[in-house]
Amino acid sequence: MNILIKNGTIITSSDIFDGDIYIKGEKIDGLGESINLPADEVIDAKGKYVIPGGIDVHTHFQLPVKGTVSADGFESGSRAAACGGVTTFIDFAHQVPGESPMKALDERIEEAKNDVYIDYGLHLGISDFNKNVLKEIPIYIERGVPSFKLYMIYAKEGWMSNDATIYAMLEAVREQGGLVIIHAENPYIIDMFTDRMIDEGKLDVKWHPVSRPNFVEAEAIKRALYLTEVTGSRIYIVHTSTAEGVALVAEAKGRGVMALAETCPQYLVLNDDTYLRDDGYLFLTSPPLRKVKDQLALWKGLSMGAIQVVSTDTCTFTREQKEPGKDDFTKLPGGIAGIETLIPMVHSEGVLKGRISLNQWVDLISTNPAKLFGLHPAKGTLAPGSDADIVIFDPEKKVKLLPENLHYVVDYSPYDRMTVTGWPYITMSRGKTIYRDGEFMGEKGRGKFIPRYYAD
Repeated sequence: MNILIKNGTIITSSDIFDGDIYIKGEKIDGLGESINLPADEVIDAKGKYVIPGGIDVHTHFQLPVKGTVSADGFESGSRAAACGGVTTFIDFAHQVPGESPMKALDERIEEAKNDVYIDYGLHLGISDFNKNVLKEIPIYIERGVPSFKLYMIYAKEGWMSNDATIYAMLEAVREQGGLVIIHAENPYIIDMFTDRMIDEGKLDVKWHPVSRPNFVEAEAIKRALYLTEVTGSRIYIVHTSTAEGVALVAEAKGRGVMALAETCPQYLVLNDDTYLRDDGYLFLTSPPLRKVKDQLALWKGLSMGAIQVVSTDTCTFTREQKEPGKDDFTKLPGGIAGIETLIPMVHSEGVLKGRISLNQWVDLISTNPAKLFGLHPAKGTLAPGSDADIVIFDPEKKVKLLPENLHYVVDYSPYDRMTVTGWPYITMSRGKTIYRDGEFMGEKGRGKFIPRYYAD
């Protein structure tokens, strides 16, 4: 099927111009100021932006946490993503202690394949490190999984990687051209503060950020960056949440360390006052929501390039799932919804408030994620030969972020007091319209696993 998108304002990470896009089948065939070719469908995009589909490189669908499983699975999660203009996501295959990472990868692909509406990739989460893991790294990369997540936290859960593991993985992955992803917090200090909160009876969720102060993240980031520097490798810091973390990444970049970082919408628009709400327990996530000064530093880091990606760490739980921890934050499963609101929120809070440009918006939510994680140029850009993952975005549409206006299975919205300006009018995945003006029309199982490879 041939589709012609006419009269839109085409925005990439480097260009803005009024023009047309011609699609043949699943691929973009051409761009120009005026294209007049036969088409099965002509879409008038006058007054709207035409951008590459969003890419969320940090999602947790149907993730086991604290005796429950995150509510949005691959079906509802990918549906919500499409309705918000995200056309590709990268989730995780988490190795269970004693289990082969290859088994975890195969099982996760099987789990997702019949449910996804949009294309996806996987990171490999390593929790049981041994020499065989190092030997198998080339095999995972050959299979299109070149990114490996390590946790500097969750020692009690058996997920934590010690410094020797981090060093060995950085060294080995460097040799194969992959990327190490790090959750950087210091677990021992967190445990000490948490035990103190328990002893003092301070179990309301407002004490959650007190148990994980800024320096807990900063210390771990500094350590991870140093190990990256001495191994000559590169690293990607997930969900950077503090002013100190931004400064450390920026400083490391300045001395030549290959340091990459992301932040998430919750850290850009919510602060720790949220925990004072009657329903504040619904908003627990780790790292916790921070102070306004941290938000300002994160926006500055995005604007100046210290942080390259905005992703969501989306991990949803219903009120019922959160309820057992209502009066004890140590029992709360951490995570909130974010994938559907990623693109509109960064536009509304970033572009419209003068914090980033339109080109930076596209860079942060599409092009940089594609480049950093081996999806470019098939994804993350509008160019001949690229996948026709396209969002026609109405920059003036206002949407109040109430749960009934979103497409998750959870029964609340972390941004229910916000109204964004700008929302997708059409989302296209490989040339097929899967969302149009409030109506979802995706085909379950059409999304496919995308092997990711870095250029030689």
